[in-house]
Amino acid sequence: MRPTLRGYAQAVIESAVEADAGQLVLDELGAFEDLLAREGRLTAVLTDTAVPVAARRAVIEDLMAQRLDPATLRLVLRALVEERGDQFANGVHDVRELARLMVELPLEGGDDQVRGRSAVRSLIGGYAAAVFETLPTVGDVEEVEDELFRFARIIESSPELRSALSDPGRPAESRKDMVKGLLEGRARDATIRLACAALGTKIRDLVQVLDWLVERAAEARGWRVARVHAARDIDGTERQGLDEALRRLTGLPVELQVTVEPELLGGVVVEVGDLLVDASARHRLEQIEEHLLGVEGATRGAMS
Repeated sequence: MRPTLRGYAQAVIESAVEADAGQLVLDELGAFEDLLAREGRLTAVLTDTAVPVAARRAVIEDLMAQRLDPATLRLVLRALVEERGDQFANGVHDVRELARLMVELPLEGGDDQVRGRSAVRSLIGGYAAAVFETLPTVGDVEEVEDELFRFARIIESSPELRSALSDPGRPAESRKDMVKGLLEGRARDATIRLACAALGTKIRDLVQVLDWLVERAAEARGWRVARVHAARDIDGTERQGLDEALRRLTGLPVELQVTVEPELLGGVVVEVGDLLVDASARHRLEQIEEHLLGVEGATRGAMS
């Protein structure tokens, strides 16, 4: 299993276990795995890399949104995004095995299966992505970003604390208890979860990992804001449709920030993070103009 998927799955399953839904998620993952084994045509669609990921996500959501617990659905959709097309079923199986371990034999301490700086960061990044998804607003993500930054500066200013939290000879659970003692009542649960997740891996310097998580939070905040430039104001029904379309495209709930720009003539331009979708009438007219000029140039060249 890819480290990013493993980290994401750990966070989701961890929350499910805390909510007494761990066994349900485990059973549903098994049922979905059996469905893939039985339904060859469905599996063929979900593993066809010629079909855009967003379209394959939509298939799963349409079929399973009312049949699976939200946590199970998140895990299945993430496996679809993270694994190569032909490895999707294997990804679901690996997530199920991780769920079995966490439900039947809870993991303690670090994850010895993930080694190397890049892999460890991917693991923590996946965990962080799952945590950020649960935060209801962009403002909540920003608060966690600020808390992580401030906590990193506190550790940085205390060599003794920094050494204690980065000491590989000290059990991970002991270091997590130290973090909880420092942050409980002073920071959000999401912040504490992220700091403890970092301590559950083979890291050398917690400050560096916390600063890296601050960057991930900033990225997540960017992907939670959809800047919409529209030729006219968008009514409630249109907002709902756009919100649903963007959620399917990005895999995240988004906050719409609408700016009216009559010069667009019609349609919308949407910016989400580094994704740009230009569906404005002005853009379409420019495309038509470029096409006509190209045809005119080709015709003149043929006649000369």
